[in-house]
Order: sequence, then C-alpha cells, then structure tokens
Amino acid sequence: QVQLVESGGGTVQAGGSLRLSCVVSGYSRSDYCMGWFRVRPGKQRDGVARIDSDGSVRYAESVKGRFTISRDKAKNMLYLEMNDLKPEDSAKYLCAAEPTKYGGSYLWSQCYFGYWGQGTEVIVST
Repeated sequence: QVQLVESGGGTVQAGGSLRLSCVVSGYSRSDYCMGWFRVRPGKQRDGVARIDSDGSVRYAESVKGRFTISRDKAKNMLYLEMNDLKPEDSAKYLCAAEPTKYGGSYLWSQCYFGYWGQGTEVIVST
C-alpha cells in the first residue's frame, strides 16, 4: 500500500521560511514525477512544484524564486523549501507522485499524479 505522509507545516510570519517533507512508503520508484500541490480555502487544488526523474523541476509562477523542490531518492523523501512566505501561500500542502509514467489521472506540468498525501497546513500571518 502506497502512503505519502507530509510534515513540516505550521504558522509563520510573512517573510519567514518553512521546509516541508514528504516520506513515501510502499513505493520505491524514483523514475517518475513527484510534486507538491496546495489547496487554499474555497479554491481548487493548485500545482506548486514538481520534480521529474531526471531532476528537471517546474514551479508555479507565484512561487518561482521563493520555493525549491528537491528529492532524496535513497531515502524516498520529497522536500519543499519555502522562503519569503506570503499570506497568500497559506494552504494545505499535499505531496503527490505518479503511480507509473503517465499513469495518474491528475495532469500538471507534464506529469500525471495519482498518489496523494493527506496534507500539512501552512499558515502565514501578516
């Protein structure tokens, strides 16, 4: 059974930083995409960042230059370093992975995500 478990969320003041982590179990494929999404109150799920097996990364325009996605294939971990946080970054952040290449049902930035974590809350106060 595949499980993705996020951690690292919390409350931070605007301009601050957080580092989110996602540990993946039951899934050891390192040759597919992994990514971070967020759900803000009253809004749909948005892609934040993703990283492909070759290390190529893509970011949403709103987080470029502030967020950095990385993965540790040996530890089956995914990270999101978030700097210069803004109140509009407040959301539940979800970790996601492709089940197989092009095998998921949620397409974002050329990756098809199908495994999802439960999320970790990030609140950025003014």
